[in-house]
Amino acid sequence: MHFKLNIKETLAVLLAQEDTDGDKKITKEDQGPKKLKLQSDDGKEYIVKGTYHLSNLLQELALEKKKGKKVAEISLDQIEEPPTDRISRMIRDYFWDDLTRTIDRKGIQRILEDEKATDKTQRIYVPVDDKKGINYYKELTKELPQLQVITLPQNITPEYVRSINDKPGILALKLKKNKGVPFVVPGGRFNEMYGWDSYFEGIGLLLDGRIDLAKAMVDNFCYQVKHYGKILNANRSYYLTRTQPPFLTSFIREVYEAEGGTDHAWLSSTLEMAIKEYKNVWMVSGKRLTKNELNRYLAEGIGIPPETEDGHFDEVLKTYARKYELSLQEFTRSYTSGEINDDDLDRYFIHDRSLRESGHDTSWRLDGVCANLNCVDLNSLLFKYETDIAYLIETYFDDKFVSSKGKKYKSEYWQDLAFSRKARMNEYMWSKKHDSFFDYDIKYKKKTKFESASNFYPLWARLCSKEQAEKMVKTLFETLKQKGGISGTSKKMMEDRDPSLPQRQWDYPNGWAPHQMIIWKGLLNYGFKEEARELIYRWLWTITKNAVDYNGTIPEKYDVVACTHKVYAEYGNVGTEFDYITTSGFGWMNASYQYGLSLLAKKDRNNLNKLMDPDQLFN
Repeated sequence: MHFKLNIKETLAVLLAQEDTDGDKKITKEDQGPKKLKLQSDDGKEYIVKGTYHLSNLLQELALEKKKGKKVAEISLDQIEEPPTDRISRMIRDYFWDDLTRTIDRKGIQRILEDEKATDKTQRIYVPVDDKKGINYYKELTKELPQLQVITLPQNITPEYVRSINDKPGILALKLKKNKGVPFVVPGGRFNEMYGWDSYFEGIGLLLDGRIDLAKAMVDNFCYQVKHYGKILNANRSYYLTRTQPPFLTSFIREVYEAEGGTDHAWLSSTLEMAIKEYKNVWMVSGKRLTKNELNRYLAEGIGIPPETEDGHFDEVLKTYARKYELSLQEFTRSYTSGEINDDDLDRYFIHDRSLRESGHDTSWRLDGVCANLNCVDLNSLLFKYETDIAYLIETYFDDKFVSSKGKKYKSEYWQDLAFSRKARMNEYMWSKKHDSFFDYDIKYKKKTKFESASNFYPLWARLCSKEQAEKMVKTLFETLKQKGGISGTSKKMMEDRDPSLPQRQWDYPNGWAPHQMIIWKGLLNYGFKEEARELIYRWLWTITKNAVDYNGTIPEKYDVVACTHKVYAEYGNVGTEFDYITTSGFGWMNASYQYGLSLLAKKDRNNLNKLMDPDQLFN
């Protein structure tokens, strides 16, 4: 059955009748009659019923309107498309393209008009050793006179970064044949390439056949390592001294093998950059490498992180304002300008920047202590680097890799590094009493005992023994499993805290896509197929139910206890604000949906389409 509908008229009737709260969406919150009569091409009447089908009709009309059409030709199959098919199709056909950016003549205007350019000046910072980039962007100023091109110094120090805090701008990425190498941003309001987001987005891109785009993102990572010395938190000026969780070797390996393992020159050049990042970012003694030869997050910087919203640190700063007998405003100004120096507050902001470097911004697990912790997640990721590099050298380089500078590596060298790290993690982080790995506090020389999803990264990295894995899975289900998936931290960790403290977005009751994806893969690595199936279903059910009830909404995160996208902690929930239809979703949330569907059997997908409650299936 097909319908030819006047878009303007049908939208007006549909919204007037069904969008009772006026938010340009049709959701379960609306109080309309939840039915609309249409006439098909052959003159038959059909009644569209229910929130989901009506919102699908709204979305299809919006898509056709966006194409400039006045009449929409819509099939009944589109209106009644099963939820999992529709969500997956929207991600594949619309979301990835809408989230793609380039920093070149074609794409730079959108990026430079970003709200983060607080003083309204459009700046791009370019590495001093990227001569082609400098010339390209300076030539571009002839067309865009409002664009300011700034060449970065050879030595980028925290002092330099502080000096440009009031001159924020985008950082250049790779150009190829005078075109920006594309990348995917986390969500529609973002215009920069974020570190670990990009790896998880890459998983979804590869599943959707977008190898070209995933490969381009690896190329941009390698550009960052070459020219900025690290994979950046994101390519913004205030992130120049801050990296992100290391996923480059996983990204390289998955892209190379998805492409068929034919571009050996690409593999060689990217592997060299991964080794450079490993050595220069993570293995410098006294920095991110601690005395026990395990690693920590340690982001350099001076003063208050400038990307935070006004008032974010007020409760912390008020304490110091009282100490100096100043108003909050006067103390903040004096501290920011450098007129007041306070070692304790400086240390707090080192921990805060390090917390943001970890990607978990923010969590009570890391607040005020991050730079003192050998984190389970970080050391698992670096173990994966070591085993990945060993595998790539042995498999694709006949067990001898020679860098462009003549440095020779054999797989045994990297296997030995991994073996040593595994031993140290078992010594410092494994708790037989709690059947779990925990972060290790180097200051107090003890495990933190903080129950977090990050404690289960060793399953993903294949670091733990079979016996450990069996115990960890039991602990995982006892402490973190919720109705809608895995929570970032356990309920017990929140109950043990002062109830007057603010809620952190990476903590209970919230769940995040990267944690789910890491844990699913970890469970499958050790043969826990039914446990993985349950957690995948619970997460996808939460996404599907919210999309069905809320006009296709695919947000940044969920409350996995209440199974809702209505999360108000800290920075809100990106991906919930749109008119008529979302064409972006949220990057790693999109990827988690595609990845989860690829792992579920048809029976479970059918149950998702029926919105079968997970507790009825698994309890």
